[in-house]
Amino acid sequence: MKMVSVFLVCFFVIGLWNEANATSTIHRHLSSNGLGRTPQMGWNSWNHFGCNIDDNIIRGTADAMVSTGLSKVGYKYVNIDDCWAEQYRDAQGNLVPKTSTFPSGMKALADYVHSKGLKLGIYSDAGSNTCSNTMPGSLGHEEQDARTFASWGIDYLKYDNCNNGGISPQSRYPIMSKALAESGRPIFYSMCEWGDQNPATWAPTIANSWRTTGDIQDKWESITALADQNNQWAAYARPGGWNDPDMLEVGNGNMNTEEYRSHFSIWALMKAPLLIGCDIRSASSETLQIVGNKEVINVNQDLLGVQGKKVSQQGNLEVWAGPLSNNRVAIVLWNRSGWQASITARWTDIGLPYNAVVQARDLWAHKYLPSYLKGSLTSTVASHGCKMYILNRISR
Repeated sequence: MKMVSVFLVCFFVIGLWNEANATSTIHRHLSSNGLGRTPQMGWNSWNHFGCNIDDNIIRGTADAMVSTGLSKVGYKYVNIDDCWAEQYRDAQGNLVPKTSTFPSGMKALADYVHSKGLKLGIYSDAGSNTCSNTMPGSLGHEEQDARTFASWGIDYLKYDNCNNGGISPQSRYPIMSKALAESGRPIFYSMCEWGDQNPATWAPTIANSWRTTGDIQDKWESITALADQNNQWAAYARPGGWNDPDMLEVGNGNMNTEEYRSHFSIWALMKAPLLIGCDIRSASSETLQIVGNKEVINVNQDLLGVQGKKVSQQGNLEVWAGPLSNNRVAIVLWNRSGWQASITARWTDIGLPYNAVVQARDLWAHKYLPSYLKGSLTSTVASHGCKMYILNRISR
């Protein structure tokens, strides 16, 4: 049995993904800052607030992350996106927090967030200006800005790609990586260069996560498209560095419950960052139940660190799967069609022996299926919905 178990894990990590050479090479380049051993979890201001952010929103979000229980299930980063700084640097060339919206400055805000047991993230750009064109970027000021962020107590940097002067991202992004490493403070490095020049193939040596896609939108077509784009880079994700199909839209109101559950389930299986993008201060109980589903989160945070991917497809009916620690398998039956449908996951598609007997745990119903299964699992799935399971092999 031990030999079979070892074979199963190896089959998933190497055989099923069919990218053994790329995987073995990339896994030698673990990030040196010790961060991102599992995908980052937290909140980001952009999807809901855009540029309309201030000190009170960030403090209130930190409060809500604790009071809602989200911090207890793993969410820890409170990340400020674009538009937080004045339009021009000061006389010494330093970035300056906007006095009208962050009058207490970033050090005081970081201290407040840290007092809640959380971490504070900030935003800059590998260009002359950020994407909003309301504040300077960090191109040419990498060392100075990294030292500034460290002095404020910043824990996370999202680094965008606008106004880059046509300079290759492979030239620009390593400079900030080195600057952060030399800043004297561990700072999670999240590259946001939209998948330009296939960062999954070179960013694992310099960053903790890298965008594989353009910006997400709160609509079904965006979710499905970004999932497919991110899927092709599955072999490159590992502890210390993750593929990033952009932040979560759950709770922003333009999709229904089934669609938001699918969004969250697929992001979790893909080991994508789980960065909430709604206003959690006023989030509905339904939204909190989705983003707070600890069983789904556990799949995302599993220490084996292998990204799940699409393993079979019949039209718009799909099976996604990935290996977990302790010889378990996570699967998602995803119905991307416009009608209810039956979807089957066959053991031969997900790396299990065809005659294996398993116990299945339904992660949204929070219960085990009543009978052991052999050969396959079939379930009826709502339109745009999903079913998510963990399969445990039973010894007989």
